[in-house]
Amino acid sequence: MKQYVDKAVQRIVELCAIPSPSGFTRQAEEYVFSALAALGYTAEYSTKRSVRVKLGGSGAPLLLSAHVDTLGAMVRSIGAKGELRISKIGFFPENYIEQENCLVHSREGKVFSGRFLLDNPAVHVNKDAATAKRDDSTVKVILDEQVTKADEVKALGISAGDFVSFDPRTVVTANGFVKSRHLDDKASAAILLALAEYIRDQKITLKREVWLLFSTYEEVGHGGSSGLPAGLEEFISVDMGAVGDDLSTNEFCVSICAKDSRGPYDYDVTNRLIACAKAAGLKYAVDIYPFYGSDADAALAAGQDVRHGLIGPGVQASHGYERTHREGLENTFKLLAAYLA
Repeated sequence: MKQYVDKAVQRIVELCAIPSPSGFTRQAEEYVFSALAALGYTAEYSTKRSVRVKLGGSGAPLLLSAHVDTLGAMVRSIGAKGELRISKIGFFPENYIEQENCLVHSREGKVFSGRFLLDNPAVHVNKDAATAKRDDSTVKVILDEQVTKADEVKALGISAGDFVSFDPRTVVTANGFVKSRHLDDKASAAILLALAEYIRDQKITLKREVWLLFSTYEEVGHGGSSGLPAGLEEFISVDMGAVGDDLSTNEFCVSICAKDSRGPYDYDVTNRLIACAKAAGLKYAVDIYPFYGSDADAALAAGQDVRHGLIGPGVQASHGYERTHREGLENTFKLLAAYLA
């Protein structure tokens, strides 16, 4: 399995380098589509550009889903001094982006660098810098351009409605940690690509019809609501395991979610996932995620008649500068392989 975990790590690095806030995912979609084609699979796009592919098998269709869209922002307005006020895409507190680098993607295809700064951020000037309120009216994008007024920014081709992506700052350490923005959910998207390669290489005979879905609107709540294979019976979201508070998940486990903020996951699916993890001798944890929703939840909310589950590698500091470990990736990969067997 090591070679497939290695490939998953490399895929994480490559995917995280592609800007893909919800609604601005074309490059990420094309990366996944091309990767599947290179493995010999025939992928297809849904109407709203999720990528789906049948891995093989017949009967009782099962879908494994990860999302390639991420948190991000959109330009809301241009301030008098050339600063950009943003509207958030997905949820995160402003302190998670303060002083981070970013890119502004204009509708004309131009890209501009900048960073998020608090109004009057210098501690040598502003004695209240530590305690000042952080929200979308005080934390803004300062462009790496010689601009001092709104008209100069508009002359660059920047306007309201332009997308803003965050610098992922991806780092893979020698002892197996992976640190980056957007491990939610590019870590699991990479795992699914590695799983597809494993099934092809090892000529795995699938005992049921198995599909992969790479959705593009999960962070805004409707990624898994449509574009699903006909006759689908089971939907497992492969996302991130939440780490913190009294939860037992860590970065070395595969996390199996029994309940999130939208309610319990299917009893039988969750039990089978736990049984597979036990039988395979994996590091795993069963947890409840108090502030969480998944593509599988979105499918049920949209009226899909499916059984649903949720698993993923433990990810620290979710929706910030996240961290996982290759052991967590490996345990997630092995659980999926065992479940399909």
